[in-house]
Amino acid sequence: MDLNLEELKKDHNTSYLAGILERLNREEAEVREMLASDDSLHEMAAKELKSLQEERERVEKQVQDILDKDKEAEDKKNEQTNEIVLEVRAGAGGDEASLFAWELAHMYEKFAETQGWSWKVNYESKSDLNGYKEASFEIKGKDVFKKMRYETGVHRVQRIPATEKNGRVHTSTASVAVLPIKKKITFVINPAEFEMEYSRSGGKGGQNVNKVETAVRIIHMPTGLDVRSTNERSQLANREKAMMILTAKLQQLEEEKDAKKYGDVRKNQIGTGDRSEKIRTYNFSQDRVTDHRIKKSWHNLPKILEGEIGNIIDSIESGAIGDEDEE
Repeated sequence: MDLNLEELKKDHNTSYLAGILERLNREEAEVREMLASDDSLHEMAAKELKSLQEERERVEKQVQDILDKDKEAEDKKNEQTNEIVLEVRAGAGGDEASLFAWELAHMYEKFAETQGWSWKVNYESKSDLNGYKEASFEIKGKDVFKKMRYETGVHRVQRIPATEKNGRVHTSTASVAVLPIKKKITFVINPAEFEMEYSRSGGKGGQNVNKVETAVRIIHMPTGLDVRSTNERSQLANREKAMMILTAKLQQLEEEKDAKKYGDVRKNQIGTGDRSEKIRTYNFSQDRVTDHRIKKSWHNLPKILEGEIGNIIDSIESGAIGDEDEE
């Protein structure tokens, strides 16, 4: 088991066990050194090594149990999070990808309506065809993170674009990211590590929006994270919103980094939650949506894209495994 002792020592729940593992490491090294210097001690050393390894396995299991419980507690806390930021971004496919990104955002907005959640635009950048190059939305409501958490990843669409003269099916992608906004923030940003830019907001909002630089963009230089907020009424409100999203993103990165140090604790049967992981295909010619993590398909794409995704989300949440149709 790959455990980082230095990280375990920082956690008061595992620091004592980390000390025991360090002692076992020293004792095992001493036994191996003794064995290398005197072959006559081979039998005794072999017994001692076996005893040390058995003790190590017991201690590592205790550590893993603690980490699993901590993860379970964190998951329950996250499930109770009633505010998220949902981001969509066009991937491969040019204008067709941006149109698909808009359709995904529309689908989630309609689903939010059925759940009684509030929906608010933080930032949107549109393509020439009025699709989304990228966009960010704030969603608030009961169980919002619990239901939306597994939408993170790459969504793929297969269809014949309206501009396609030869009737060929094109494949395009858009990525979705779901970020929980937690009341208790443990990550603190060093002011020297970010840059802030101001610009005029576009779109609706009256004359003031176009005359005053209310839109805010924050760049976190160490990570390259770029966060924007444009739809609040004042520069201060946009700055606070952008800082809230940036802080939540950095905290999520830190948690993901810690999870990797502790091994594969966070992996589960429906994927890693990585936004680079292809999770779902929307096939228009076959009127079918397939989730690749649970190998299950649903039909009636028009209704699905109008927000009727409750069955999909429930299946993902329960981890139900089905029979995936051939692509």
